[in-house]
Amino acid sequence: MANKYRKDFPLLNNTDFAYLDNSATSQRPASVIAADAAFYEHSNANPLRGSYPLSVEATAVYENARKKVKAFIGAKLSKEIVFTRNTTESINLVAYSYGLSNVKAGDEVLVSIMEHHSNLLPWQMVCRATGADLKFIECDMDGSIDLDKIRGQITDKTKIVAITQVSNVLGRKNPIKEIAQIAHEKGAVIVVDGAQSTPHMKIDVRELDADFFAFSGHKLLGPMGIGVLYGRKELLSAMPPFLSGGEMIETVTREGAKYAELPHKFEAGTVNAAGAAGLDAAIDYINYIGYDNMEALENELTSRAFYGLKEIPHVNIIGSDNPLEHTGIISFTIDDVHPHDISEVLAADKIAVRSGHHCAQPLLTHLGVSSSARASFMFYNTNEEVDRFLESVKTLRSRMGFSN
Repeated sequence: MANKYRKDFPLLNNTDFAYLDNSATSQRPASVIAADAAFYEHSNANPLRGSYPLSVEATAVYENARKKVKAFIGAKLSKEIVFTRNTTESINLVAYSYGLSNVKAGDEVLVSIMEHHSNLLPWQMVCRATGADLKFIECDMDGSIDLDKIRGQITDKTKIVAITQVSNVLGRKNPIKEIAQIAHEKGAVIVVDGAQSTPHMKIDVRELDADFFAFSGHKLLGPMGIGVLYGRKELLSAMPPFLSGGEMIETVTREGAKYAELPHKFEAGTVNAAGAAGLDAAIDYINYIGYDNMEALENELTSRAFYGLKEIPHVNIIGSDNPLEHTGIISFTIDDVHPHDISEVLAADKIAVRSGHHCAQPLLTHLGVSSSARASFMFYNTNEEVDRFLESVKTLRSRMGFSN
C-alpha cells in the first residue's frame, strides 16, 4: 500500500537510499514542490504591501494558506495563526513576548524532561531573566508520565506549562488535554510543541485546550523555513511584538509606533509566501491521504521494525514495549557500538538514520543513555526498507569486530 504514494515523492524515486530520518524532516510530494515553484513563477511580489494585481495575488496566496492552517488545526480565527520560520521560532516568540511579560520572580515554569531543546532553552532564558524557578515533569523509563504527580506539581505559582505532544526520542504521546485542564485550574497557560505530533495525527487545538501550539512545515511534508504558532486571540492581543520592523506596524512617528493588528504584528519583514503556499499544498496532500490511513501504514512499518529489532541480540530499544506507543519513532542502542558508528555503517548500506542526543540531552541523561540511533518512519516508507534496515543492524556488530 505504501508504494501507492511513493510515486508522489520525487526524491524517493531519485535515490536508492532508504530514508528513515523522517522525524528530522519529511520528504516533499511533487505537489508541494510545484506549489512553491508556482508562487515564484506566477505570483512573486511582496505580499501585503502593494495595491497592484501581482501583489494582491501574492497576498491572497499567503492569506489563503493561513485560512487553510486555521481549518487544519481547528483554530477559531485566522488571526490566531502566526507564520514563523519553524517550531523553534514559534516557541521563542511565546517565551520572549508572553513569558518575559507575564513571569516574575517567585513564579514557576514547568516543563517536561522529554522536551526538545527548542522547548527547554527558551524557558531557561525566561527563568534566568525573571528570577522564576524552572521545574521538571519527570517520565518513567517507557516515557509515560503520571497525571497525579503533575497535578501536585502545578500550583498557584505555576505560570507556564511547556510540553511536547509527542517526544522526538521516544515517540510517546502525552495527554495534553488532561494537562491543559490541570494547568487552567491553577491559572497557568500551556505551550504545546506539536512538531512531532502534527505530521502523524489530527490536531484540534480547541479540543486540546492549548493556549499556544507550535509546529513546523518541513516535518509535515511542507517546505523548510515555514512554521506556525497558534495562540489564543486574547493572549496574542495582549503580547508585545517579538520582532520590530516593516509590516508589523500601522503607523510610525519619530517617537514611536502603533503596531498592526493580529497576526501581522508578529510577522515583521518580508514573509515567506512561497513557503506558505507549499504548506497549503502539504495540508491538501495530507487531507487527500487521511490521517487514519497514514497512521495505519506507519503503525505497520513501526511494528515490523520494532519486533524485528527485538529479535536481534544486543539491541536495546528505548521507551515503551508497545510499538504503537512510538508514533513512528524507534530509538535504540547496540551493545559496544557507538550510535555514530551505527549511523555510519547503516549509511554505507544506503540507509539513513539519525544518531546523537536528538536535541534532548536531559531526557537521555534521565534514561541513563548518552546517545542513541533513531529510525523514524512515515507512510511512504516500505516493508522492504524496514527489512533492509533490520538486515543491516543484524550484521552490524560482527562487521564492527564483535562476536554475536
